[in-house]
Amino acid sequence: MTPTQQTDASTAGSDRHGRRPLHERDPDLVDDTGDAGNAAETGTTVVGVTTEDAAVLAADQRASVGGGRFVTNKDTRKVEQIHPTAAAALSGTVGHLQQFVRVLRSESRLYADRRGDPPSLTALSTLAGSILRSSPLAVSPLLGGVDDEQGPAVFTLDGGGGVLVDDYAAGGSGMQLAYGVLEQDYEPGLSPVDARRIAARAVESASERDTASGNGVTVATVTREGVDTAEYDAAGEVA
Repeated sequence: MTPTQQTDASTAGSDRHGRRPLHERDPDLVDDTGDAGNAAETGTTVVGVTTEDAAVLAADQRASVGGGRFVTNKDTRKVEQIHPTAAAALSGTVGHLQQFVRVLRSESRLYADRRGDPPSLTALSTLAGSILRSSPLAVSPLLGGVDDEQGPAVFTLDGGGGVLVDDYAAGGSGMQLAYGVLEQDYEPGLSPVDARRIAARAVESASERDTASGNGVTVATVTREGVDTAEYDAAGEVA
């Protein structure tokens, strides 16, 4: 499958497969009464891997309720472009992810309007951590991107606003299984193609045992030129 350029969600509707971005999917899946047991969740396995020139993010495509017991959607896109050279791989409750993506995009645009340039990765990850720290959001994202200051980087964020940077990372309900693949296969100096394949294999491995993950994989490659995103039915298709 040939990767396609992902556009900013403020100007884009559905993708070329007719799928709407995660933060614009059916809001009725989220229970407004606050009963988290009825809220749609992504469950999810998310993975981030760095190379010398790029950051790669990957996620499965399943949304579910009841802790993965019932699949509500099989083609959910969980990797979203945040600013020109950064993206997020998202795990958590759909309504909370919607809020997180919208607020982080808005803060990124405000930063760019005030200073003339998009935020650096350090500034963007700090903004993301502040959003999570100040709001009770059930979100466990990974951020990945490239800038002139830091080069390629992957950040893990937690609900308390903690931000950690690493060469590779995994998150979501299948993270333990994904880390097994990353620990074995990751090495410094990977090519973008190898990084995409490793990230996809990590997601696919987790999907074999984690009931909240599955139904293919979305892979985004972030470079200084932008964010290219592609969707695959199996890790063996990734190029």
